[in-house]
Amino acid sequence: MSKREIYNFSPGPAALPKEVVLKVKQELADYAGLGYSILEMSHRSKTFVKIIEDCKRKLLNFLNLASGYHVLFFQGGATTEFFRVAYNLLGAGKTADYLETGVWVKKAIQEANNVSQVKVVASSKDEGFSYIPPLDGVEFSPEAEYIYLCSNNTVVGTQYKTFPKPHHGNYLVGDFTSDILSRECDLKDFGVIFAGAQKNLGPAGLVVVILRDDVLKKCRTDISGINSYLTMQEQNSLYNTAPVFQIYFMNLVLDWLEEQGGVKNISKTNAQKASMLYDVIDEHDLFVPTASREHRSLMNVTFKIAREDLTDLFVREAEEVGLVNLKGHRLVGGIRVSNYNAMPLSGIEKLCDFMKKFSQKN
Repeated sequence: MSKREIYNFSPGPAALPKEVVLKVKQELADYAGLGYSILEMSHRSKTFVKIIEDCKRKLLNFLNLASGYHVLFFQGGATTEFFRVAYNLLGAGKTADYLETGVWVKKAIQEANNVSQVKVVASSKDEGFSYIPPLDGVEFSPEAEYIYLCSNNTVVGTQYKTFPKPHHGNYLVGDFTSDILSRECDLKDFGVIFAGAQKNLGPAGLVVVILRDDVLKKCRTDISGINSYLTMQEQNSLYNTAPVFQIYFMNLVLDWLEEQGGVKNISKTNAQKASMLYDVIDEHDLFVPTASREHRSLMNVTFKIAREDLTDLFVREAEEVGLVNLKGHRLVGGIRVSNYNAMPLSGIEKLCDFMKKFSQKN
């Protein structure tokens, strides 16, 4: 009897490309004929240094940022950058503007305020972060070092369709954890981009930071060690033991992305998958979207069941047919469909079919 196929809609750690998982399984005991595992490899070995350099080059090429940018790898996740960005870029008397569009920016504001008082220049918390504040009405601060935003809100399911323009000579700082490499974006206005790996890049435990050269030169020189961007850049992210396995895995994910046709092609696929889901939601009164139509995320499709007592039944029956981890975030409830790069079209097709049948029955 054939094994039932499982489609994992976990918001993170999220589904990984099956082809990459199988390749890792094949190589795990003996990497490249060396006779030992990647898990045992020195982070300073020539073999791993090549992996880390390949990974940086591929990432920048995919983002169209190949010249004038630096890639840093840190242990941990994106939450660590909430503090580290401010620590490196805000010294005495400096401030920054924050666009509060979800719980992750809210936490970033709290961390930044431990370094220097920052300003919330726009917020959507008045409606539970269900929309992105209009950018044309935002008054940015002339003295702000940077403008901070989170490109995709995983909790409620909103996403920036366009980004603000820098004002007064500052630059953008973006948390791209949940939608990096998922769509084509012009990122030239961003001085700093960071992303936890566990959505579209690889397994949890790694955060990637990309800095534009002019911004790197603005980093504080009176700090050093693991929290210093300057130190980590000078040490090629090898100041301490790097997360070797996660970087190796990410390098394979970037190879897989190339095989899918790169960001241009995966962007079309992600848009197609999201459109299918939103069409089903809009065509059935049982499903109530939680994000404003104009700001709906391609990565995290969120909705509630009009009859709340049916939510647990929806999750349970979905699991029975191999559609797992669909329960919404605890702050919002309902259902959350995470549609990251590794989710195949067949998974979305099966979910849409299930949703239609569930609506007809209930």
